[in-house]
Amino acid sequence: MGHMSISHIYRQFANTPDQVDITGAQMVLVMKLTAFCWNVYDGRLKPDDLADFQKARALPELPNLLDYAGYVLFFPSLFAGPSFDFVDYRQWIETTMFDVPPGTDPNSAPRTRKQRKIPRSGTPATMKAVVGLIWIFLFLQFSAWYNTDLVIGNDYMKYGFLRRVWILELLGFATRMKYYGVWYLTEGACILSGLGYRGIDPKTGRVQWNRLENVNPWGIETAQNTRAYLESWNKNTNNWLRNYMYLRVTPKGKKPGFRASLATFATSALWHGFYPGYYLSFVLAAFLQTVAKNFRRHVRPFFLTPDGQRPTEYKIYYDILSYIITQAAFSFTTAPFVLLTLPSSLLVWSRVYFYSVLGTAASMAFFASPAKPWLIKRLNARNTTAKAELQQQQQQQAQQAQQQRRQQRQTLSRESTVEDAIMGGGLPSDPGRELDDVVREIKEEVEARRQRGASVSMPTGQDMKAAVESKLGRNV
Repeated sequence: MGHMSISHIYRQFANTPDQVDITGAQMVLVMKLTAFCWNVYDGRLKPDDLADFQKARALPELPNLLDYAGYVLFFPSLFAGPSFDFVDYRQWIETTMFDVPPGTDPNSAPRTRKQRKIPRSGTPATMKAVVGLIWIFLFLQFSAWYNTDLVIGNDYMKYGFLRRVWILELLGFATRMKYYGVWYLTEGACILSGLGYRGIDPKTGRVQWNRLENVNPWGIETAQNTRAYLESWNKNTNNWLRNYMYLRVTPKGKKPGFRASLATFATSALWHGFYPGYYLSFVLAAFLQTVAKNFRRHVRPFFLTPDGQRPTEYKIYYDILSYIITQAAFSFTTAPFVLLTLPSSLLVWSRVYFYSVLGTAASMAFFASPAKPWLIKRLNARNTTAKAELQQQQQQQAQQAQQQRRQQRQTLSRESTVEDAIMGGGLPSDPGRELDDVVREIKEEVEARRQRGASVSMPTGQDMKAAVESKLGRNV
């Protein structure tokens, strides 16, 4: 880090763009070396003290010198990245990265050339190279129209405020094209070597080559929040900052907060160099991220159903507004990253009235005021009311279902009674059994009279018929 910082200072004071700049390669080396040191440190700790990502990357034993040198000086990603951990490199040289999971259909296994274990990667590597060249061509065209001279020059102020903001957005887009092109080319080189292999997609059955994907242009240009924007940009550097800075400065058992975000962005600025523009961009980005978290936690749920699973009819308006704000905020925030110097950065910011700084400050003040507890109270009340209404609705549905079942039983009972009356001509469903019961009752009565000493004679046929008819209440 110290040697890289000296090179950054020399580049800044020399200001000779026509000379070869080695700071890019040094930045990649810093990522690899610091990650390697943390992996070795984690290998000395007890597994119970490590998080899952630490266990996967820990190095209990040091590699040999040749493997270490091959990892540090890996040529396809030496000058512009992407960076990766030593465990990825070791899996690559040992070819364990390409092992087919047990139970995989041999017909769906990736195709290889002769006895090689590395799947064929010429086609995806070529596609990356072609797309990278297209991005570079577009950069050459757009940078001729939208560049730093335009926003610094006097002609910039001839446009209205919204037009100036739009030009600032296009300046950032033109600058991003350069990185899109370079990173696509380096990613294609890593794919061609086989290191970009990520396995087989279980859903599609196709080989994935995005292990070292460094940028997602579509994710950036359509991002609706800071998280989606940052996660799509310079992914491997973000992984390095998250795993070896953001999570390392957070005490165990606690969630990362604003201090962790600020320390991470400050480290990123120092890693990039000492131009004031880097620090303006990254420090403001840390505040933007904090504001975005507050909006996502306390405002966005109002546009979702109480269970948070489905959007409401107004969610589309929230998405459109959040997209416009996110893109406009980052076009303002990244302008100093392109302009580099403090006078130029402040000049351009002042020409758009510091809108992102003022918006961020107002949002921070809003969530630091009683408005935040009020939002939480309203959200809890909304969820409580919705939960009570849901329970009441469920009870009503249960009662209606129970009433319907009762009505169905009554209907079936009536239908059965009518059917018995029709089929039996008014007789019971089991007349023989009913007659037996009547005869048994008469015999029991006769026997009871005999036991009392009364004189009882067996009834005649006519008397028996009359007694049975009296019991049944109808003629037999």
